[in-house]
Amino acid sequence: MKFRRSERLIDMTNYLLEHPRQLVSLSYFSERYGSAKSSISEDLAIIKETFEERGIGILQTLPGAAGGVKYHAKVNEEEAKAFIEELCQLIMKPDRLLPGGYLYMTDILGDTALVQRVGKIFASAFAETNIDVVMTVATKGIPLAYAVASFLNVPVVMVRRDSKVTEGSTVSINYVSGSSKRIQTMVLSKRSLEQGSNVLIVDDFMKAGGTVNGMISLLDEFNANVAGIGVLVEAEEAEERLVDDYLSLVKLSGVDVKEKKISVEVGNYFDKNR
Repeated sequence: MKFRRSERLIDMTNYLLEHPRQLVSLSYFSERYGSAKSSISEDLAIIKETFEERGIGILQTLPGAAGGVKYHAKVNEEEAKAFIEELCQLIMKPDRLLPGGYLYMTDILGDTALVQRVGKIFASAFAETNIDVVMTVATKGIPLAYAVASFLNVPVVMVRRDSKVTEGSTVSINYVSGSSKRIQTMVLSKRSLEQGSNVLIVDDFMKAGGTVNGMISLLDEFNANVAGIGVLVEAEEAEERLVDDYLSLVKLSGVDVKEKKISVEVGNYFDKNR
């Protein structure tokens, strides 16, 4: 079947967006559309220019016989800043306050469009990092982890608080919660993570960093490497931060239960991406 150029452009764009960070050869597209490689190259040049102009991402070209193109999700600074500021306004709403000074975040983590935007921003920050898998701890971090992983085209690994029979053999560690200073346990299936993997840790909220630090300790049991750490919201008032090198979108600077006021600001995302 012979494709018209407009059809090729649409289908090629869709294929690249659905297969981020996957090297696609010119031969594959040439055979897929029954077109000469020179025509495919011209089409890819149009897509590359459009992606960059519209802030959709970057189309990396790799020369040589084994080369091709690879799509990376990227968000420019202006777009990222506008979204994070929008996120701050959303989190600042007084009706988020729960007894004990906790924040209601379920609506945010359940908003698929919003979570996808968060995923793309994190994927953009780690676009040039060698990542094999995204890790999070059940349960609230799961939507974020899947969103990030979809843009990085890698699997998700979920750490649990207790062992499940469906997980098979597991590795468990004890860690100290950064906020309560209590000993807690986290568990990971032996089958879920290969030795030596490069892991991006993603979580929805970080206070002192005890949970994230626990995941780092768990990775040591698999001889795995921490490729990066991304958190949606970090608490500024943590007495002793157990994790130093991380990326945050929003910083919770204060909660006044009596006045029903939540103070937030932009996290360290832009400081780390300069």
